[in-house]
Amino acid sequence: MPLSQLTVHRHDQRKQALITLFGEIDLESAPLVRESLDRCLRDGIRTIDVDLTPVTFCDCSGLNTFLHAAQQTTVAGGTLRLHHPPTTLVRILDLAGCGFLLLGLPFDHLPPPVGDTPAAPRPAPPHRSVPAAPVLSGDVR
Repeated sequence: MPLSQLTVHRHDQRKQALITLFGEIDLESAPLVRESLDRCLRDGIRTIDVDLTPVTFCDCSGLNTFLHAAQQTTVAGGTLRLHHPPTTLVRILDLAGCGFLLLGLPFDHLPPPVGDTPAAPRPAPPHRSVPAAPVLSGDVR
């Protein structure tokens, strides 16, 4: 089995984490992303920022992983936001119409190290209303 072409770095500050992903997110590497995000929740992290600046490719398996993680984080009372997604993921988010679920405010810098002054609270993202759309279409027999 080939080695995953993805590296994950995690930087924690209290109940916040910055996950920086390096490489490609696809069917092979998506389980690594999922485990990394699940581990944050198990460790009590409730604010997860994912920096995708170094990601060169992300397919629909990556999107599925991020949507699952966002749902699990919301259920746990937290938030998950993607920052600087690659163009492949932006296209998929546009096609799926779900970018509003994952894209946060611009992430300007790493959180300060533990012991420094805490980061200023982030403003809430603007409320967006999404029109209802059928989940399935066509004849089902």
